Amino acid sequence: MLATGLLVLMAAVFLTSRHYEGVHPAIGFVRAFAEAAMVGGLADWFAVTALFRHPLHLPIPHTAIIPRNKDRIADTLGAFLRDNFLIPSVVARRMQRVDVARAAGRWLADPSGGRGRLRAGIGRLAADMLEALDQERLGGMAKQALAGRLRALEIAPLLGRALETAMREDRHRPLLDGMIRWAAKVLEANEHLIRAMVHERSGAVMRWTGLDETLANKIIDGLNKLIAAMAEEPDHPLRAKAEEGLAQFAQDLQHDAEKRARVEAFKNELLDNPALADWWLGIWESGRAALLRVARNPDALLTGAFGGTMRQLGETLQADARLAATINRFTRRAAVGAASDYGDGIVRLVSDTIRGWDADTVTGRLENAVGRDLQYIRINGTVVGGLVGMGIHAVDVLV
Repeated sequence: MLATGLLVLMAAVFLTSRHYEGVHPAIGFVRAFAEAAMVGGLADWFAVTALFRHPLHLPIPHTAIIPRNKDRIADTLGAFLRDNFLIPSVVARRMQRVDVARAAGRWLADPSGGRGRLRAGIGRLAADMLEALDQERLGGMAKQALAGRLRALEIAPLLGRALETAMREDRHRPLLDGMIRWAAKVLEANEHLIRAMVHERSGAVMRWTGLDETLANKIIDGLNKLIAAMAEEPDHPLRAKAEEGLAQFAQDLQHDAEKRARVEAFKNELLDNPALADWWLGIWESGRAALLRVARNPDALLTGAFGGTMRQLGETLQADARLAATINRFTRRAAVGAASDYGDGIVRLVSDTIRGWDADTVTGRLENAVGRDLQYIRINGTVVGGLVGMGIHAVDVLV
């Protein structure tokens, strides 16, 4: 409206000054300014309009440039992104100047102020994404992916190597201690069964004399002493036998085909159990609910013990140069890898998206993005044209 109003004003000034031109020589300068301003304004209006459409709907050659060259613009923009942003060497060079670790450290150490608004915005976005996703389908996909990885993984050798390593480093002793304590509790809970068994298998004389009760007490006391001795003596012969059995079990898990097949069959049977599927979906839903709570109220998370841990991590990231360098190197390599692996895909996505737009959509979006500056071109053309016209008139008068 301003550019067009200025053009209309110049037309009015031109008509008025032309009518009163003979009154005073100075009016000639006004007339020359207005006349040249109209020419400049109209020329720039034509140039600006010709970018997006045919001026006055006339099929003038080399007008409506953007709609006619939509596909070429898409290819050019894609090539621009690829050559200036998504080349691994360019990404690596730009990432050299980005200190991701210390930026993250500052945010974690002091997540208040404007960064608090950023955190809240990210939280709302994360919550909206989690709620928008099909939870049943997403949970099923995650369950299938996990089950597929577990089915493809032969766990028997892994368990065997883990047990073998634990025994080599004496980390299996707590396991044996736990088994001994469990045996003591089982014996204590089942003393009545031992007494009943001895009573049933004793003769009438032993029952009449009460020797069956004495025998049962002796058996129970002997078992209790044996378990206590195993718990107190690390070198007890029965513990040595148990360790020998564990070592053999570790070897069988790694090298015995029959034992490995049995473990795999048990694993597959467990994965096929519907109860495990229900348990996994329950865990998934609990995790999703926890993520939603955190996303909706990130400040509550940062006020607890977890928040203290995060702030300590932020301070460490800022103070530990070696850790910061490691994280920055990892981030740089990740960004370069992403550019290498997905750069062409991103370029095709941008190019194909613009190609898929119709001409009106491309024109409208570009015009909305740069239209304000283009209108200032019209205003500048009007003013500059007027000044040039006045200068030419001055030269004409002086010469």
